Amino acid sequence: MPNSLKIKPEGNLDLVSLGALVHRLDPGIIPFRKATDLQIHVSGGEFNVAANLSDCFRMKTGIVSAISDYPIGELIAGRVRAMGVKPFFKHFKHNGVNGPNMATVYSDRGLGVRPPVVFYNRSNEAAALLKPGDIDWNSVFSEGVRWFHSGGIFASLSETTGQLIIEGMKAAKAAGAVTSFDLNFRAKLWNIWGGEQKAAEVIHKIVEHVDVLVGNEEDLQKGLGIPGPEVESKSKLDPAVFFAMIGGVTKKYPQVKIVATTLREVHSTNHHSWSAVAWVDGKTYSSPAFELNVYDRVGGGDGFASGFIYGLLSGETPEEAVKLGWAHGALLTTFPGDTTMASVEEVRSLAKGGSARIQR
Repeated sequence: MPNSLKIKPEGNLDLVSLGALVHRLDPGIIPFRKATDLQIHVSGGEFNVAANLSDCFRMKTGIVSAISDYPIGELIAGRVRAMGVKPFFKHFKHNGVNGPNMATVYSDRGLGVRPPVVFYNRSNEAAALLKPGDIDWNSVFSEGVRWFHSGGIFASLSETTGQLIIEGMKAAKAAGAVTSFDLNFRAKLWNIWGGEQKAAEVIHKIVEHVDVLVGNEEDLQKGLGIPGPEVESKSKLDPAVFFAMIGGVTKKYPQVKIVATTLREVHSTNHHSWSAVAWVDGKTYSSPAFELNVYDRVGGGDGFASGFIYGLLSGETPEEAVKLGWAHGALLTTFPGDTTMASVEEVRSLAKGGSARIQR
């Protein structure tokens, strides 16, 4: 085993995620105030990891979430099935008027000097109603699960979702699964019920049960309350600030074995410089840097997380796992929507230095 994670060699499911399912309305490059047509993408920071691992990396995955029984819930459940992800749903009956609802994310793509704009309607969201005791964890883990994943977006939804993550983490540990958490700090979501102080309080209790942590230096500061070091960074792709914070993470959470993140420098909406780094058992690893021509940036971070987790689950070296995450995240920005349209062969080719020359 190339790292200290004790990953079970096999299981009925390679990974199970816990999180909210949402539908994202996408008018393309048109701002919403002028939009006439929309695409519907099914998403969720935690779901995206399970969907990517299933569809691209051909792994067996599941999602623990809430579904409201009305047409939007049916649409979302259908897309979950289409991505090959096994559902573990608590169902809510929709009253036909005000919910419980499946959350709506509004996100245009921007263009050039105009950035994407993201806002939400998460009023009376079904997933925010989930609480400890709602999920039969014995059923989820009964046939063997190798990895359990959740994230800061789900934790931010209500007073009870963070408690449910902790319950799930404890059940995962009892079942012998590796646990991971993507900090995914979203100020808009935390600000409506406590802001950064509440975020740090909730996430601290979760991360005490986590083996693998995903998050950049801002996530570490705002999500974990770890102060940033006085390190001068030459560019957004310089990992010095991120690596300088790892000591604070491991001192506070000595059980954390791996911390990883993407590094992104935004030159314009459609031109990013892209890299990725990881700290694994005291050693640091970095991917190459890459210039991206971005079609749709939403989901790139989840693309990295899923490729990185795939590498670890597959027994790759930490260096190769970082490259796989970096390559998959890069490819994901070339597709519309939040989840992958790449194949594992494309990911491995890019990770090995493949080019964009036409394939005949």
